Amino acid sequence: MDIDYTVSALMFPAIPLMMTMYSNRFHTLSALIRQIHDQYTFEKKVPPEWENQLHVLNKRTNYLKYTMGFAAFGFLFNMSTVLMLYLGSLQIARFIFAGCCICMIISIFLFMHEIRLSNQALKYHLSDMDSMKKDY
Repeated sequence: MDIDYTVSALMFPAIPLMMTMYSNRFHTLSALIRQIHDQYTFEKKVPPEWENQLHVLNKRTNYLKYTMGFAAFGFLFNMSTVLMLYLGSLQIARFIFAGCCICMIISIFLFMHEIRLSNQALKYHLSDMDSMKKDY
């Protein structure tokens, strides 16, 4: 397969959009963690479901960290592919672009796992609300 600038250019709009989406998710998650921290600090109450919730939040932040890291390496590899094409090193450009694709695939799989954890956290909230509803 011949590789040229158009192959590398296909990744340029996708990678920053994905990184923006990951960053927005991280920002939302950090706001939630700060909110929970403030509730704990000022109200000194810890519902039993929070232990599970905090465990899931910790996992999610780790997954998002690695997700964004792999996306950043994918972007770096994509830029390196363009540089190698510019310098005329076609074989090296192929290997670097393969690294870009692998990083992006790993990033997407990690993001899917983070979404699964997010869904699990929502189930903890729903179970908390179900137990409150039974108390009334």
